[in-house]
Amino acid sequence: MKAKDYGLSKQDIIEMSDHYMLNIGYRFPIVVEEAKEATVKDIDGEEYLDFYAGIAVNSAGNCNEKVVAAIREQAGQAMHTSLYPYSTPQAMLAKLICENIGFDRIFFQNSGTEANEAMIKMARKYGVEHFGSEHYHIVTAKNSFHGRTYGALSATGQPDNGCQIGFKPMLPGFTYADYNDLESFRAACTENTIAIMVEPVQGEGGVYPATREFLEGLRALCDERGMLLLFDEVQTGWCRCGETMAFMHYGVKPDAVTMAKAMGGGLPIGALATTEACAQALNPGSHGSTYSGNPVCCAASYAQITELLERHLAQNAKDMGAYFMDQLRSLPHVKEVRGLGLLVGLELQDVDAAAVKIKSMEKKLLVTATSNRIIRMVPPLIITKEDCDRATAILREAITEVSNA
Repeated sequence: MKAKDYGLSKQDIIEMSDHYMLNIGYRFPIVVEEAKEATVKDIDGEEYLDFYAGIAVNSAGNCNEKVVAAIREQAGQAMHTSLYPYSTPQAMLAKLICENIGFDRIFFQNSGTEANEAMIKMARKYGVEHFGSEHYHIVTAKNSFHGRTYGALSATGQPDNGCQIGFKPMLPGFTYADYNDLESFRAACTENTIAIMVEPVQGEGGVYPATREFLEGLRALCDERGMLLLFDEVQTGWCRCGETMAFMHYGVKPDAVTMAKAMGGGLPIGALATTEACAQALNPGSHGSTYSGNPVCCAASYAQITELLERHLAQNAKDMGAYFMDQLRSLPHVKEVRGLGLLVGLELQDVDAAAVKIKSMEKKLLVTATSNRIIRMVPPLIITKEDCDRATAILREAITEVSNA
């Protein structure tokens, strides 16, 4: 659908959206009508360099040709089936994912937060069935972000942040510990703790990668106490961090892992992958979803993941991430540049990151900000050195203009 086909202008679309939709935060004052590879084009034909990829979603490029072709083909065959019948896209996708990341079972969901809900439910049921009715406690990290539905929101370690304010009481059974602090996690565990749940890189929390020692220590702690190690890879998964999944970078395998964002190529899909032992907890009747494994979404995901793997985009993420972060360190007002692969955080000092985000958009670069200090960039994994240089130049101009305002 394009505005001009309905006799609508850019301003019409913005005013219509602002009138009817919930106001949940700042929106770029642009109306996107086309997107290709690392470029987004608005209704007026203005082109923007895309360094946020729909928030880490369009990893094989905007409107990747093979993903689009898969969607078109499947949409003409079967749009929706529910979980009652089997479907070819669902079966093929399950096999592709499990065999490439080394897990036994998978359950598809519609988003990252739903995948995390499924993982939380699985862990709690596993604990209750194996150790007793009180064995449902889970330790997560301070400043983590696991989603906005109630279980995932309760697991999110930001009790004083806007995402939890006004929605309390949270679901009981969660304790938050200091990220990258093994002893803090050890102290937070009780006799009723069944799992530790963390992101290999905290994205919304400010782009903080885990240390190898921390994740290795969590694995050992879980093994020692019979607990499950759960990784939320909704944002870090599928080549974003320079490996197929971020846990592979550390050589630490969890008992279960969630994924979403990049796996769908733009369509809504998430998943929980587990070991056989964990999978037994979610038996018939204990979990489900009407849209789980939607044929069109699974076909898109199969094409997307195949593209990511066959084009070796994990390696490009590793190479371009290192190059880009090195370039960013030359910018003014930089306190720290950190990240893993092409999950990149630029922490500023004495300059408002949200203002830099807006100024960058005005200069035709799209980025996000996780606070008033940190610019977060998660571009398509197909970007080149030239794209990185252009983004760095725009950020330099934006930071300078904001700092001088």
